[in-house]
Amino acid sequence: MVHPNRDTTAPAGASRRTVLALIGASLASVPLVNAPHVAAAPAAAPGLDDPAKKEIAMQLVSSAENSSLDWKAQYKYIEDIGDRRGYTAGIIGFCSGTGDMLDLVQLYTDRKPGNVLAKYLPALRRVNGTDTHDGLDPNFPEDWRKAAQDTAFQQAQNDERDRVYFNPAVQQGKADGLRALGQFTYYDAIVMHGDGDDPTSFRNIRKRALRTAKPPAQGGDEVTYLNAFLDARVWAMKQEEAHSDTTRVDTEQRVFLRKGNLDLNPPLDWKVYGDSYHIG
Repeated sequence: MVHPNRDTTAPAGASRRTVLALIGASLASVPLVNAPHVAAAPAAAPGLDDPAKKEIAMQLVSSAENSSLDWKAQYKYIEDIGDRRGYTAGIIGFCSGTGDMLDLVQLYTDRKPGNVLAKYLPALRRVNGTDTHDGLDPNFPEDWRKAAQDTAFQQAQNDERDRVYFNPAVQQGKADGLRALGQFTYYDAIVMHGDGDDPTSFRNIRKRALRTAKPPAQGGDEVTYLNAFLDARVWAMKQEEAHSDTTRVDTEQRVFLRKGNLDLNPPLDWKVYGDSYHIG
């Protein structure tokens, strides 16, 4: 009787090592026929945090916030635009009435004590949550523009923009399976609306969109979901008179979406508030 696990082709008394060597040699002599070619998976398209894409995002936001693609010229920008948020200033529209300007000036002062804006910290704490300029006028705008010449203040603006707005938007966009355009729609929304608990905040705009569509990470279609998100965004903008002009959605973001440019690849052509812009 032959044992079912015994290799009868091996010489009598051959060791297990010898048997394995014989099998290996036998297999090595057999030519591989029609071996399938496995193509390498395509590299994922860069997200909005790719340096080139991030630069595009900064220019897009600046076109809407400052009517210019030169976002770096906006470090010195400051005015009260009448939206009941006090002073709006800097590269992302930090506001004296919403707390992000206070956080920015505090960061700047932590890094560079005695700077020209440090003396306004008590006033910024008092006006937080209001639209008043008490304790800021008359010299705060002039001092802001002075501070904007300091590279330390410019870097503080960059860092607070990323911490509060850019990074959370990109992280949520990636978690939802969105590509660069979708990540940008999140970023632009959080810049304008913040991410608080009020009905028009970014998180609640997203929740409103989720009632009608699923993002790719939940098995949904990306274009369908982004249309739902932009619908929710337009609703939120129309709740506030200062933000009721929806062209930054209608003639910018929806233009890219209709063209299927989900990776936000240039060339890009769009309009905001009737002005035309181009990134080649």
